[in-house]
Amino acid sequence: MAAKFKDLALDALDHQALADWWCSALGYVRRSPPGERSPEWPVAIVDPAGEGPLIWLNPVPERKTVKNRMHLDVWGDPAELSAAGARMVAERGGEREWQVMADPEGNEFCVFDSPDGRRV
Repeated sequence: MAAKFKDLALDALDHQALADWWCSALGYVRRSPPGERSPEWPVAIVDPAGEGPLIWLNPVPERKTVKNRMHLDVWGDPAELSAAGARMVAERGGEREWQVMADPEGNEFCVFDSPDGRRV
């Protein structure tokens, strides 16, 4: 075995705000409470049910400028995600059975209906 999956990492200009956004969108929580670490440090968010991967929000000095080469796939409701601050990039249609959305900093992610066919 050459490698084993560990965590996901997402770069962000305002990593604190984006950590809060993804916590709200995914139902995640911060692994360490705010104030426990320096605000300049990366923020780890986790699924409190222990089902999803740990995600690191890493501070970077530059804005996102090109399309992601790797992205998150989520089950969810695009309308709720839009109301929370995401924007639609590409609607479901043709052979694409999902919507492409972007978080408040422009990181693309795909939104699928839940496995039982309902929107989450």
